[in-house]
Formats: sequence, structure tokens, C-alpha cells
Amino acid sequence: MTLLKNAFLIAGFGYLALVGALYTFQRSLLYSPDPTRRTPASVGLAGEEVALRSADGTELTVWHVPPREGQPVVVYFQGNGGGLDLRADRFKALTATGVGLVALNYRGYGGSGGKPTEQGILADADAAYAFASSKYPAERIELWGESLGTGVASWVASQHKVARVLLESPYTSTADVAAAIYWYVPVRALMHDQFRATDWAAKITAPTLVVHGDADSLIPIRFAERLFETIKAPKRFVRLPGAEHNDHDTRGHRPMMLEFLAGKSDPA
Repeated sequence: MTLLKNAFLIAGFGYLALVGALYTFQRSLLYSPDPTRRTPASVGLAGEEVALRSADGTELTVWHVPPREGQPVVVYFQGNGGGLDLRADRFKALTATGVGLVALNYRGYGGSGGKPTEQGILADADAAYAFASSKYPAERIELWGESLGTGVASWVASQHKVARVLLESPYTSTADVAAAIYWYVPVRALMHDQFRATDWAAKITAPTLVVHGDADSLIPIRFAERLFETIKAPKRFVRLPGAEHNDHDTRGHRPMMLEFLAGKSDPA
């Protein structure tokens, strides 16, 4: 009995230590920023780096490529990992069509100050939208969110008028995704940054395209399907056969997304 009791005590302390570590380092698990400051020119993109300030005074940088006359401009919200340089090829393909670009470096990413949090990133996204709307009418502003950025794009679309919304590899909430991974931990009670994307997606009024790989092991497609159900705006769901989380461009799906943003395909 003593051995059994000790075994339970050790297991209990081990579990509490694990939960404590996950709680303490949760933002390090959620965000994987590359803080290196890069300019558009450093990756061969014909654009400019613009300095902005978030609502709390945090200094931010965005990459800006003006659109051709009459073309839309895409405000791009990246995923949780790396920097904008990893998206350079898709930015070049996008801007080659004449569509403009405003790509945000969240706080802690790409030379922007501060450290990433949900509240901070949403404020940063608001600053990026404000910059875009200071130069272009809302009827020409589109949003492209990737992975973590789909929640950010959904929030912006719920708060501001935009022309179109592209959600690539979206989720219902980061808490739902984390709970599926760490099913043995009370994630929803402990997680700070939950990005409740379904709450925001339900308020989107612009035509919306949802794209997700059916082999995505990071954010399983069921989360995208559940998010899609909440969208009341004109919408279309594109299931990418065999696609993982980060291979959409290499599998040849980029043209379909660019056609949507260029207004060459309808959302429904």
C-alpha cells in the first residue's frame, strides 16, 4: 500500500509540474516569432517598409506594395511561426497580378517591438487596417489570414468593412486546437490567448473563402469546417486533397487563392 501511495503521489506531482510548465510557457508554445528585421527589398519584393504604432504605443513595421490603378490591396496576417520572408514567394505572385499588399509584422516579429499576446496582436492588426484604410477605400481592402492569422483576419473583418476575406487553414479557437493536443490538461481554464475565431467569423459580412488541407495534422480540417458553418456571409469552402498545413503553394493551390483575391472567382 505504501508503494502504491508513493506511486500516486509521484504521478500527481509529475502531473502538476507538467501543467505548471505548460501554463508558464504557454505563449512560447503558441508563438514562434523570428524577430529579425527585414525589408521587402531584402527578399526581392518591390515595396517599402512602413513604421506604425499600435494603440498601446508599440512600434510596428509593415511591408507595403501599392496596387495598380483600381486593383485591390490585401492586408496579410501571417501564421505564428517565422517572419514575412518565408511568405516572399506568395507575396511576389500576389503583387505580380497588380494586387497591392500590406503585410503586418506582429509585435515581436520582424523587427516590431514588444512581445506577442492576443490583445496586442489584435491591436496591431487594427493599426495595419488603419494604415490601409488611410490610403485605399474599404471597397478595395481585402484580408488574407494564414493559420493563426485567420483568427486575426476574422476579428478585423468583424470590426471593419472589407471587400473579401481569405481564411487559409483556420480554426475555431486556439483553445480548441490546444485542447485536442493536450487533452489531459484543463486548457480552456488556463489558456491566456484563446483567439475565439468563431465568435468573430459569425460577424463577417464580406464574401469569404475558406481553404484547408484535409491532411493537416497541425489544425485538423474539422476545425475549419466548424468555423465555416458559423459564417453567414457569401462563402465557399475549398478542401485541398492530401494537403498539409504549410504546403498549399507547392501543391499548386496558390492560383486558386489569387483568383479569389483578384475578384475572378465568386465565393459561392
